[in-house]
Amino acid sequence: MKKYGIIGNPLEHSYSPKLFAEKFSKENITNCVYQPFELKSIKDLQKILKQEPNLKGFNVTSPFKKDILSQLYEIDQEAINVWSVNTVKVSRMKGRVLLKGFNTDTYGFMKSLTPLLNSSITSALVLGTGGAASAVVYCLKQLNISVQQISRQNKFEYLGYEDLNDDIIHEHKLIINTTPLGTYPKVNTCPDIPYEHLTSKHLCYDLVYNPEETLFLKKAKENGAQIKNGLEMLQLQAEKAWEIWR
Repeated sequence: MKKYGIIGNPLEHSYSPKLFAEKFSKENITNCVYQPFELKSIKDLQKILKQEPNLKGFNVTSPFKKDILSQLYEIDQEAINVWSVNTVKVSRMKGRVLLKGFNTDTYGFMKSLTPLLNSSITSALVLGTGGAASAVVYCLKQLNISVQQISRQNKFEYLGYEDLNDDIIHEHKLIINTTPLGTYPKVNTCPDIPYEHLTSKHLCYDLVYNPEETLFLKKAKENGAQIKNGLEMLQLQAEKAWEIWR
């Protein structure tokens, strides 16, 4: 039985196991299973690799998309460009376990975002600075959309949430949440931005997909913005990951 999975912490919100279970059932794939592996530290990955000799590949989610880089034997060029990995292919050779990292978030995000864009969207606010944010920023630059990242930490290349005002919100018609805020079960949390300055000309995209409508998206919609959650992105990146594993 070939095994696949996802590493992260926490994983109770992850839709990936259900997504792959449905795929295996629909396509009559009977020799594969997909399961979550919740790790306390990226160092725990080595235990999993020893315990699961049939593990052929796994997805990587928060908070390990950058931490996983230290565990890899090889990194795909796209993942190097982003410096973030969300998909890993496992090979075994002469008793060694070799991990190759890929980034399929870029594919999923780009393909799900592009149909929603229009000529008025020339700049974006990216909320967060983690691995998912790296993929998003990379894609936006490929689309010639200027990017300003927002961070809770005071770093010279980022703005803080306290810096956001009417002018900045007006200038950036695309706002993307790459943080885990609002993810089940903490559904009453959201990024601290001035939602009252949003308009019908704004597009707000949340990488979170559970719940379907996060508090971030709800507040954006109440102020007239177009909204999009991360479910399609998840589905698209999962299909790309499956191509890599197969």
